[in-house]
Amino acid sequence: MDCGAGIGRVTKAVLLRIFQQVDMVDVNATFLDEARQYIGTESSRVGRYICSSLHEFVPEPRRYDAVWCQWVLGQLRDEDLVDFFRRCKAGLTDHGLIFVKENMGSSQVSEFDEKDSAWTRPRSVWLELMNRAGLTVVKEKKQKSFPKELYDVHMFAVH
Repeated sequence: MDCGAGIGRVTKAVLLRIFQQVDMVDVNATFLDEARQYIGTESSRVGRYICSSLHEFVPEPRRYDAVWCQWVLGQLRDEDLVDFFRRCKAGLTDHGLIFVKENMGSSQVSEFDEKDSAWTRPRSVWLELMNRAGLTVVKEKKQKSFPKELYDVHMFAVH
């Protein structure tokens, strides 16, 4: 499942290269409609185009081997993020993983950007929220070769 899928860049470039079928979730129906054309012939392997906010989305229990969240979870307040993680955990198969790729704040507290309506959390807050959701970090990696003036980007695999 690709969360905050937009027109399907991650679905097309990453997930469909690994998985037989991918579901896409996005709050914007226009993006999901455009995804069919953007993804092209491989769009037949998109199982479901789900128009829903992550605040409300409830995955089918035990359906997903992978839940991919890339630069979208900053849209959720802490409590909403914990709830989202819990729902996604229930949607995982026995060996499924949730993948998170997000900016890491450089201060010790979360920062809210009024313009983007998004939170940038420090690593310690990400780990705390994952823990509160009952998730365990299996792997963490910092993205390399990113410009110094931008936030660090970390990727987590959790279950």
